[in-house]
Amino acid sequence: MNVTDFEMIAQLLKTRSGLALSKDKAYLIESRLNPVARKWNFAGFDELAQAIRAGKDEALLVDVTEAMTTNESFFFRDQKPFDQFNELVLPHMLEHRAAKKTIRIWSAACSSGQEPYTLAMLLKENASKLAGWKVEIVATDLSQEILDKAKEGLYSQFEVQRGLPINLLVKYFKQTGDRWQIDAEIRKMVKFQQFNLLTNPSALGRFDVVFCRNVLIYFDPPTKTEVLGKLADLLADDGFLYLGGAETVLGMSDRFQLMPGQRGIYRLMSEDKAKATG
Repeated sequence: MNVTDFEMIAQLLKTRSGLALSKDKAYLIESRLNPVARKWNFAGFDELAQAIRAGKDEALLVDVTEAMTTNESFFFRDQKPFDQFNELVLPHMLEHRAAKKTIRIWSAACSSGQEPYTLAMLLKENASKLAGWKVEIVATDLSQEILDKAKEGLYSQFEVQRGLPINLLVKYFKQTGDRWQIDAEIRKMVKFQQFNLLTNPSALGRFDVVFCRNVLIYFDPPTKTEVLGKLADLLADDGFLYLGGAETVLGMSDRFQLMPGQRGIYRLMSEDKAKATG
């Protein structure tokens, strides 16, 4: 790939998704976009690049963006965040939402659905505590194609073996051919919706818990600051924000503070809490 093509494609991705790619990631562009070139019957990468530059086919630009922004996911990824959810976040919500009996959770950049379905299974395991409660899980992603896969809830043997405890596999999945499908009851607990984190999230409403894990690492500092500001605007005053283990708000936002003694969970700073309640 020549420098001109790299810069053109990198700018397209930055504009459409916020993804920031350095020049050493040229190999990633080629490896991810070669299947797109085959899908569109282009002779090779150069012909694909010409079509992207022409910018006349929105469907092609969508395919290019989705190919570059779709990331892998797996059940109970890193485990610790879900232990924290069970031991800290859910007990807090049960106490402080007892009057309203509602909890709203957002799984941002949910990819193929393993994160929101993990949360749905955890909530199902706590069904006795949540009797009479309305719990909503909203899962969003930029890619409609990956959301369609997530809605099906169909996973390969490899996918269900990555992090999913065997007892939950037996309890909440049924084998369909060589794949496993999560129960319809669990699928109904998650509302999937296409959404771009660069746009205004206000239409999504307010949330008590936001999972935005392993997303900010793909953005440049100004975009990280912008996205964190949007998350702060829609988080409840006593809400919880989850970021990935390699992510931080330091130098990016002064609206969040790390939860004392915890890793990866953030709360709103006092000033933001005052604004949220006022």
